[in-house]
Amino acid sequence: MNYKAIIIDDEEMARILLREMVTEYIEEVSVSELCADLASGVKAIRKHKPDIVFLDIELPGHSGLELLDFFNEEEITFSVIFVTAYNQYAIRAFNLSAVSYLLKPVQPTELRAAFDLFERTRNRSNYAVLKSNLSSEQPQKIALHTLNAVTFEDTSNILFFEADGAYTKVVLKDGNTRLVSKPLKYFETVLTTCEDFFRCHKSYMVNVTHVTEYIKSNGGYLVVDKKHEVSVSQDRIEPLLKRIARFQ
Repeated sequence: MNYKAIIIDDEEMARILLREMVTEYIEEVSVSELCADLASGVKAIRKHKPDIVFLDIELPGHSGLELLDFFNEEEITFSVIFVTAYNQYAIRAFNLSAVSYLLKPVQPTELRAAFDLFERTRNRSNYAVLKSNLSSEQPQKIALHTLNAVTFEDTSNILFFEADGAYTKVVLKDGNTRLVSKPLKYFETVLTTCEDFFRCHKSYMVNVTHVTEYIKSNGGYLVVDKKHEVSVSQDRIEPLLKRIARFQ
């Protein structure tokens, strides 16, 4: 299948190099137009109706996310692959939101991987999640990659994460659980700036706002949401209690 793409980036050389890379490494995609700013990008999308928009998230006077404000929901028939030189905090926001992105300078293998993800998911429903997570130091939602879908959960609804081999069980306050195809280390990394979550054990990461008790007997364990028992390592108890105290 052949796809149409446009590239929006304020740096001329960056636009040209990315077009050459797409042409060389992704034969399924043809680049219809190169755009230097948001206004010309909007016009190009309306003209060419692309399948993919390669979008620099940092444009003069604008965030690339503002592009989506120019279209009604039914008009967003394209997927966005963000191109960014953002810092690690922002990269965590992209991962939390399950949005495709490329880091500058773009590498051929990463370009191909982003396109392959586009073909598998064609997911256009998560840009609002990215916008929310980029605008807040505390992420509001997180993408959970289950076997058949990517679901989005409010971080406040997550009680704890439990390691399950290469997977992670996510236990939710509403009584549901999700088996996610990511290891616990992944969640520890993407939530590292979120004060609510704390790695209390090699097999658990807990939302400290839902911890209701610390039981010292039987080796010590936490009670979460008044009903779940979660293991805690002895060397993690003191920093955990300090973290909990911040929310009191």
